[in-house]
This record gives sequence, structure tokens and C-alpha cells, in this order.
Amino acid sequence: MSNRSVISSDHATLTDHPVANRPWSVETYGIETVADADRHGSSRDLLWVWLAANIGVIGIVYGAILTSLGLDLWQGVAVATIGTGMSFALVGVLGVAGKWGGAPMLRLSRAPFGRLGNLAPTLMSWISLLGWETVTAVVTAYAGLGLLGTGFGLKPTRAASLALLLAVVLSALLFSRLGHATILVVQRIVSWSFGLLTLAVLPFLISTAHWSSLLSQRPGSWLAVLGGLAIVAAAGGISWANVSADYTRYLPRSERGRAIVGWTTVGSTIPLATLIIVGILLSSAVNGLGGAADPISAIGSVLPKWLAVPYLVAAIGGLLSQLVMGLYSSGLNLLALGPRIRRSRSVLIDATVIMAGGAFFLVANQGFLGTFISFISLLACGIATWAAVFVVDMWLRRGYDAVTLAATGRWHGAALFAWLAGSAVGLLCTASPLFTGPFAVGIFAESSLGYLLGALVSAVLYAVLGRGVRRPPR
Repeated sequence: MSNRSVISSDHATLTDHPVANRPWSVETYGIETVADADRHGSSRDLLWVWLAANIGVIGIVYGAILTSLGLDLWQGVAVATIGTGMSFALVGVLGVAGKWGGAPMLRLSRAPFGRLGNLAPTLMSWISLLGWETVTAVVTAYAGLGLLGTGFGLKPTRAASLALLLAVVLSALLFSRLGHATILVVQRIVSWSFGLLTLAVLPFLISTAHWSSLLSQRPGSWLAVLGGLAIVAAAGGISWANVSADYTRYLPRSERGRAIVGWTTVGSTIPLATLIIVGILLSSAVNGLGGAADPISAIGSVLPKWLAVPYLVAAIGGLLSQLVMGLYSSGLNLLALGPRIRRSRSVLIDATVIMAGGAFFLVANQGFLGTFISFISLLACGIATWAAVFVVDMWLRRGYDAVTLAATGRWHGAALFAWLAGSAVGLLCTASPLFTGPFAVGIFAESSLGYLLGALVSAVLYAVLGRGVRRPPR
């Protein structure tokens, strides 16, 4: 009897799903390689995955940050489009490795780094994901407070914020525990429902812009443009680079790599670039939006009550979608570190960490912008250099099948050295409120380009030192 059953996802074509990965059932695959018989789906599914992941209105804050750098309207539009598109094209390229190897991103990473050598980038990735998830959970709780205040007149209290944080984390835990197939269905639903809600609110947000001041603004310097590109790339594709293969590992080997890259890039760029541009427009009407401790409520303050409620609902839905994806991938990252536990239990551990960290953030409330920018700058450096090594490894084509991953050595010095050297260069040239490197002067003091330089160094070093990597025989 076949181990596959036919299940209909929301408004999707009937698709064969393996018993190990059915919608609304707990996925039983962990980080092991997905068998060819269990592969299913289409690269078109990635459109909904990445569209839903990027409709969170936090993208509006990125637009406000671009304005604070001194960019004019047209520079901001160009930076939003190019920075988002290029960074998510990288996510798509890394996703091709998921189709090749049928395993999560940080397990595939064992091929270039070795089993033990991969622990360091995996730990960095896990911490990065937990950090993003904590920030997302807190912002979602803020949105919930705004909804309660706008819709029901309830005053925000510390107890209410903590209760909402718990509800947010538990909601994300429910779907992330069920796993990959359920997330695909949820992302499609989120894309249509909360995406349409967001579209309904955007025209009013745009109408509040002070067009005269926007059109009369002088262009920013080329350093400011480069800095904006770096920030958008870090907050966009770079922040998702370490999870890409998690959502392509079930795709059949027959799926084209170009399609994977294309659907990932289009699905991400359309919503995120649009929201960043709206943020640029809205920053002319909302002072201090980029540095607001509660940016969701700051945006909602310019809306009439009848429109603020659907806006906040859309904000919560989009942010929850991001949190579900992050929690699912951080659970896979945790398994790649070595604990012998089920995937469905790994997300419980991560959810507990997020709840504790989010509660601390809500109670301490140290401010939003400084912590947020520092987090992006410093963690983006290690992720960008890791991604650079991995992309070069794909070009050298070590191979990521189950046999290769099982036979990989403990340490692969070329990849480790390239990653560490690039990360060191990037940090030495990075300026942030938490850490400023001794070489973060001139262009690097103003543009946040340190991590891009580090990625270039890692790529060149591994291309030279990793020349012994051979293409597997076909």
C-alpha cells in the first residue's frame, strides 16, 4: 500500500503529500535527507512562502530608516527595489542547494565546513534566528496592545503585554510544530487574507504623505545610498539566507533552479519593496518613525479608528507568519547542533527561549532602533560571510546528497578559515552602537558596508583555498 495520500491544500491543485509531511499533521522528518519518493510540490509554492514572510508592516520602518540617512524619494525607491531584489536572489540561489540535497540549510552546510567545523556557523545561525524571532514576537505583542486599545479602549499594561506575548508565541508554536506542509498552506492563506488587508490600508497611508517636502528633498550622498543598500539587504534577504533550503528540500529534483530563484525573488521583493517605499512616504508625516519604541502603533496613529483595526489585524497576521517560519527553521538549526530530539520538540525549546527573551525586552524596554540596527549589523556579518562560502561551494559543486553529507570529515579548514577571516574583516570595518571596529572609518563609518566586504573576502578566499573540492561524478 502506498505511503502517500492525496490532500487538498487551500485553493491549491491536488498534490501528493508523503505521510511524513502532510498538512495539519506533525511532520516527522527532522534534518535527515528527504527521500526521493517523499519529494513533492512545485517551485511556485515559494511565491506564497516568501510573499507571506514579507508582508509584515515592519518593512515600513526600514523606509523610515532610509529617510533618516538622508536619501530622497527616488534614491529610496531605487535602494528599496535593488537591495530587496538582490538580497533575496541570494536566498533563491541558496534554496537550489535544498533541492539538490533534500536537507535543511545548516545540515547541508556540513559539506563545506565538516561535521564539527559546522557547529560554529550553525550556532551563530541559531542565535540569529532566535534574536529575529524575539524581536518579531515583541513587535507583534505591541500590535496586539494597539488593537486592544483601538478596538476595545483597553489601556496597555505590563501584564497585558506579557499575556499577548505568550499568546503570540503559542500561536507560532502551534503551526511551526506541525511543520513544513502546514506552513505552506498557512502562508498561502496569509498571503491572500492579510495581504489584501494590507493593500486596503496602504492607499490611506500613502495619502498622508507630505508630497511637497518629499519632492523638494535634496539627494543624499553616494555613501548614504550604499549604506541604505546595506541596511535593506541585511534586513531583507541576508536575514533569511540561513533558512532558504528549509523550504526547498521537499521539491522534486526535476524542479528548475532558475524557477526556485525567480519565485523566491519575486515573492519577496514585491511586498517588501512596496512597504519600504510606503515607509519613505509615511516618514514625512510621522516624525521619529524609524526610532519609535513601538513602530506599529506609531504608524497606526495616523489612521482613523475604522481603518486602524484592519491595519493592526494585518500587521499581526504578517508578523505571525514571519515568526512561524523563523521558529520552524530555528528548530531545525537546533537539531543541526547535535541534540537527539524530535523536530517537534526542538521548537518547544526555542519557543521557551523566545518567550523569556521577549518578556525581558518588554519589561526593560531599552528602546527600539539602537538595538535593532546593532543586531542587524553584527549578525548580518557572520551570516553574509557564511552565505558567501556556501555559494562558492555550490559553484565548486561538492555535492549535498545523503552519502556525501554522511561521509564528510570533521573539519574542513578552507571553509572555516575563509568564513572566520571574512567575518573578522567585516567586524573590523563595521560601526554600530554595540561595537565599532578600528577600521570603521571613512566609507565604512557611514555606509554599514563592512559585512559586504567581509563576504567578498570569504568568497575569494574559499574560491582559492577550496579548489580541491571536486564535482561529484555523474
